[in-house]
Amino acid sequence: MRPRILVVEDEPAIADTIAYALSTDGFEPVWRATGEAALKEAGEGDLALVVLDVGLPDVNGFELFKRLAEVTQAPVIFLTARSDEVDRVVGLELGADDYLSKPFSPRELTARVRTVLRRVAKSGSSPLPASRTNASPFVVEEDRRMITFHGKPLDLSRYEYRLLKLLVSRPGRVFSRDEILQHAWDEPDASFDRTVDAHVKQIRAKLKAIAPHAEVIRTHRGEGYSLNERW
Repeated sequence: MRPRILVVEDEPAIADTIAYALSTDGFEPVWRATGEAALKEAGEGDLALVVLDVGLPDVNGFELFKRLAEVTQAPVIFLTARSDEVDRVVGLELGADDYLSKPFSPRELTARVRTVLRRVAKSGSSPLPASRTNASPFVVEEDRRMITFHGKPLDLSRYEYRLLKLLVSRPGRVFSRDEILQHAWDEPDASFDRTVDAHVKQIRAKLKAIAPHAEVIRTHRGEGYSLNERW
């Protein structure tokens, strides 16, 4: 069975070019022109990856990305006619796996699709099954890529989810930044240390919105981060 790639693009000519390139390279492309149609397809099918145009007629691509994460764990490559660095940063910080600006080479697109799929395959191990201990306020649902805190679902990006899932898997255990990068990022690099810190800060803000006075994630200066064992 060929890997199914969902192409979310409202311009038929571009969609046809993408679909032809993917089909020729051994994939099964599925084209949807609107966000709602893409959400329906993602909820029904087993997708290997999503190619998502940011500029859709019915919904902003960044917002659609968040909604897609609720129904599929498939990696996402953003497409956009805009080359603004801010757009690229926003997309990647949300958790997108890659970003390609129009116009682009169909061969480059298929090459990036294969690269992302290889990265995802390498990072496919999961440190924690869907479970909950009596003492923990966290519930991790692997199949939905969701973590709830005190019964409330957290709106997490792909990397925030992986990072928090790692900490939740071993409460009290101190994870170095390097360990976090190895578990949560597809292509870890030492220069990403500040990225880890930024993601921890974002997660803390989301946790404090639910439990304002709780110190959920502890910082160990010069060592890394851990999940507080005491509740």
